[in-house]
Amino acid sequence: MSLDSTPSAARAGSQLLPPSPVAAVSRGAGGAKPTPAEVASLVVATSVSKRRRSGTHLVPQSGVVGTFARPPVPARAKGSATAKPMKARPKAHSLGPRGTKNKNKSTAVPPAATAPASQGGDIANCAPNVLDDGSRIAQSAIRSAAGGGGNGNGRRREGTVDVVAFVAVLHDAKTADDVKFLAQDFLGGGGDDEERLPVQVYTSLIRGLGKKQRIDAAFAIVEHLKRRGGSSLNQFVYNCLLGAVKNSGEFTRIEDVLADMEEQGISPNIVTFNTLMSVYVEQGKIEEVFRVYHEDIQGRGLVPTAATYSTVMSAFKSAGDAFAALDFFVKLRERYNNGELIGNPADWEPEFVKYENLALRVCHMAMRRSLAGANNPGGAALKVILSMDEARVRPDRRYYERLVWACTGEEHYTIAKELYQRIRECDGEISLSVCNHLIWLMGKAKKWWAALEIYEDLLEKGPKPNNLSYELIMSHFNILLNAARRRGIWRWGVRLLDKMEEKGLNPGCREWNAVLLACSRAAETSAAVNIFKRMINQGLKPDVVSYGALLSALEKGGLYDEALRVWEHMRKVGIHPNLHAYTILVSIYIGKGNHDMVDGVLQDMLSANIEPTVVTFNAIISACVRSSKGSAAFEWFHKMKMKSIEPNEITYQMLIEALVQDGKPKVAYEMYITACNKGLNLSAKSYDTVMEACQGYGALIDLASLGLRPIVKLDPPR
Repeated sequence: MSLDSTPSAARAGSQLLPPSPVAAVSRGAGGAKPTPAEVASLVVATSVSKRRRSGTHLVPQSGVVGTFARPPVPARAKGSATAKPMKARPKAHSLGPRGTKNKNKSTAVPPAATAPASQGGDIANCAPNVLDDGSRIAQSAIRSAAGGGGNGNGRRREGTVDVVAFVAVLHDAKTADDVKFLAQDFLGGGGDDEERLPVQVYTSLIRGLGKKQRIDAAFAIVEHLKRRGGSSLNQFVYNCLLGAVKNSGEFTRIEDVLADMEEQGISPNIVTFNTLMSVYVEQGKIEEVFRVYHEDIQGRGLVPTAATYSTVMSAFKSAGDAFAALDFFVKLRERYNNGELIGNPADWEPEFVKYENLALRVCHMAMRRSLAGANNPGGAALKVILSMDEARVRPDRRYYERLVWACTGEEHYTIAKELYQRIRECDGEISLSVCNHLIWLMGKAKKWWAALEIYEDLLEKGPKPNNLSYELIMSHFNILLNAARRRGIWRWGVRLLDKMEEKGLNPGCREWNAVLLACSRAAETSAAVNIFKRMINQGLKPDVVSYGALLSALEKGGLYDEALRVWEHMRKVGIHPNLHAYTILVSIYIGKGNHDMVDGVLQDMLSANIEPTVVTFNAIISACVRSSKGSAAFEWFHKMKMKSIEPNEITYQMLIEALVQDGKPKVAYEMYITACNKGLNLSAKSYDTVMEACQGYGALIDLASLGLRPIVKLDPPR
């Protein structure tokens, strides 16, 4: 009698449940010893009745140990001549990791208590493993009747089979004959024991060999099952073989498995196609995944499982197609809301949480790829975010923060600003490191006011800025102040200082000096004096740069006496002048007409180990030009050459202007030719000055030797 059949006792199990199945087996009919088949039938009836009351179902367990009935061996009680039924303690071995504390203990499922799932039962089908109390009772009863024993080293005392050891034995099997010979030798009970092994044992062997990447042995087991005939081959066996091929990575043998299924007349089920799609995902064959889903699953009218939809979403992730993933998720959610998905709605709720997370990961990867691209990365990422809004897929704050870290270029300014606004709208919380990164990014994109807005939010909404936040925003202000200094936009510099003080930022000497230099460049004497006073009122000590900028502003304004008083105050407070300060001082003395003091200043420079440069003499010559003293300028030009200081373009330009003022157009012409022969590029103003002077004074010179008029170089707009 087969253990898969249900006797009449099972139908009456709900009314005639024995208090103990083991006791009922030991009593038998009329006191006679029961046969193993009777034991199995009675226990199965008891287990089925209990399952009907509890509402549980029987499905195969992954990696189980198969059992089969053997002639019963009665156990004798200690000190008694009569045999008592001994309750068996289930012991078996699973495919779990070896070397654990309970490595000799696992759940053994008897063949009669396991039935294949309706669609093949595989991990890809997401079928749970259920073992209730009834199945454990059935195991104990059958093992008591089986008794155990035998000469094979693979069979345990209770009649179970050590699958892990069995896998090791079949490790190098290549053919069906190898499998049969090794199985008989392992079981030690002859060919009958091997033939009575349930299919569940072989499927566990196939999975175990697949994990060890011994795919040839797995194929040999399937060939062996073909020889057994009957119902040995089914969808469950081939699904396990597909899983083994997937684990081994030998994807080229997938077609062999499918062809063999077709040859054996076994139709693929949803688990088969789920495994096939997952293999295509690992291979990167995304188009094949969608073909299997649309043609094989939907075309055959199969009912997709949760694993089916997860695999399709994984394919979208590999393809990086965020828009298609969102569209698929929206349609699937509509089907769920309309009750079109088969199954318990409560079971689908956690699955949809997974699907939404998969959709978010697909969008995240798509946006990161677009940010790393070169063609409008910010716009492409922004389109994905807007599509997520339309699909009502709303990520959390940490999701947006991870995207912010991917924004590192100037072109990411737009998307970074959008992400910042969304983070603030989520729950008001934001990481300070993210804010600092955004402040840095805004500065890199030259969006300094946007960076200042983020800093203002830190002050008003939190989190409290740290030293890095302060240094970043100060560096942005310094960039703006330096731009104002270079262009002489002193009013803008003053507004920046006011803005810094308004936001609690304390400008230092560096920031105040930038505004002072802007005033000096613009020749704004009164503004420079006011800034200098404000700087002192803030408790800051002016340095040599501060005094130099103030001296330059006073010199350009013609306030020579005030400039000399500032010089004396600078020396009094112990600040040693630098080259720039000495250069301004000689310009002041030239402006006052005190040329004798200039030689004294140059001697002081040498005493302070400061060598005059071309800049110093250019300042002297320029001061002579402003004072209409061309002869003095020409004299200082010769002194400059005597000190072996090479003149530059500015030197010749100012000298030509001084000579023309002094009525010496021919000498000016010679200076222009000398500069051109040295490879210096003089301005168009110098060319026009020489040309007009020679024509005005009627000098007899070859004007054609001047060459073409230089191209006018326009100053950049301020």
